[in-house]
This record gives sequence, C-alpha cells and structure tokens, in this order.
Amino acid sequence: MIPQVLVPLAHGFEEIEATCPIDLLRRAEVEVIIASCESELDVCGRSGIIMRADQFLSDSDPSRFDLIVLPGGPAVFELRKNKEFLILLKRFADQDRPIGAICAAPLLLKDAGLINNKIITGHGSIIEELPQIITGQAVVKDGSIITSRGAGTAIEFGLSLVEVLCGTKVAQTIRESIHA
Repeated sequence: MIPQVLVPLAHGFEEIEATCPIDLLRRAEVEVIIASCESELDVCGRSGIIMRADQFLSDSDPSRFDLIVLPGGPAVFELRKNKEFLILLKRFADQDRPIGAICAAPLLLKDAGLINNKIITGHGSIIEELPQIITGQAVVKDGSIITSRGAGTAIEFGLSLVEVLCGTKVAQTIRESIHA
C-alpha cells in the first residue's frame, strides 16, 4: 500500500520547508496531498510564492494519512489560534502516527500537547517558548515526532520523513540521486 502524507498549508507558510519534503516524498513514490487551511486552494507563502493545494483541509480525512508534515513560517502563528487544527493534530498523534514539524511548527505540537517530555529541535526564534530545543542537530526524532530546525535543514528533514515511511534504503537512494 502506498503511504499517504498530508501537508496542510496556510498563508505565510515557509516555501522551502514545504516544497523540499513534498518533492522528496514524491520521489519516494509516496502520495502527498497538499491541503489548504484557507478559503481558497491557492495558498501564498511567506516569500510570495503561491502553491495550489490539492484540496481543502476541511475535506481531508486525517485517518487515511500515514504522516502529517507541518512547515514553519509566519503561518504557524495563525494556525496556533485554530483550535480545530490543534485537535486534528492531537487525534492524529493519539493514533501513534508520525508528525513532522520544521522551524516554528513545533509550536503547533506544543499547543496540541504533543511534546511534553519529548526531545525536539526547531528554529532559534522559538526557544523562549520551547527551551528544550536541541540546537546542534538538523533533525531530531523522538517516537512519532520528527522535528527540524528550519529552511536550511529542509532537505535533511524531508529525507528523514522518507526514511520513516519508506525505510533507510529508499532514503539513501534519494539522498544519492540529489547529491545530498
């Protein structure tokens, strides 16, 4: 069965942190669904790049997905106010399914109550709220939570997600093919 991944996007998402994991997961032949958290399918990133989502998040059935990927960027601060979104994350995690969060997105995991006693990393700008962040690692995996530091670690983050879903051999093959 082909793994399925949900990537929710809201206006202000960090483009690199969304496109790198999407691209690498698709290279691994994973089905990636981009879901708009907005009232339109076109979602504008923090640098003005517009991505067209496949569907609306409200039309997405989280139970069909094997992984949720949360890009960072200013969008995180709006999504933190969305109680339904945080409940979705909590329900997904309660099913012991992996969630990847990069840059400021670990704040969403915090708000959903998912990182108590977890080892994580994230962008240095969120360290006041998440003082447990490990700053010396590009990617940190703790159980079903995979976190990464930011745009500069997006390739490593994406490859880690490929490894979680498809195994080390597939991740290594893709790593070699992109010269990472």
